[in-house]
Amino acid sequence: MRKILVNKLPRIIKARKKLEKKLNVKINNKGREIILEGDAEDEYIAEKVIDALDFGFSMKNALLIKERDYMFEIINIKKHTRRKNLKAIKARIIGTKGGTLSTLKELTKCFFEIKDNKVGIIGDPLLIKNAQDAVIKLIQGSRQANVYSYLEKHQVKPIMDLGLKKPNKGDKEIKESKR
Repeated sequence: MRKILVNKLPRIIKARKKLEKKLNVKINNKGREIILEGDAEDEYIAEKVIDALDFGFSMKNALLIKERDYMFEIINIKKHTRRKNLKAIKARIIGTKGGTLSTLKELTKCFFEIKDNKVGIIGDPLLIKNAQDAVIKLIQGSRQANVYSYLEKHQVKPIMDLGLKKPNKGDKEIKESKR
């Protein structure tokens, strides 16, 4: 049994049935506290999914943590800078009309969300390190063009599938859309 404090309780309560079905856990709440009951592994994954939902990610992106074994990481902006003007730093990460954030999404194949003084990232464990490095470089003041070239140089090469892992339903859709 795990307990989680959440800020966006109504959002999670509305999706309770769907979450219980997808995550194989029983979800109850007392005030702002969510109680998860199930297998230890399922509880851990459900905790990460609910944290991602509470952070602001869409249901579709948060469930990728379970469906495709993605990771959810949070970068605290204050931890990586001494500057007091956090609005300017967040503006650098977002970019003009969201351009920087969408380019980061394309180059890293990860999903980003900004909340308060934190940046949330959902992505494949092999790709999330580059995404974290890119966000930290932007926080520390690197030019966007330099960050983009860094990401292009450090692209992770896909690992050859040996057929040991069951294919995900989403992977089939991705392969078909590339044709």
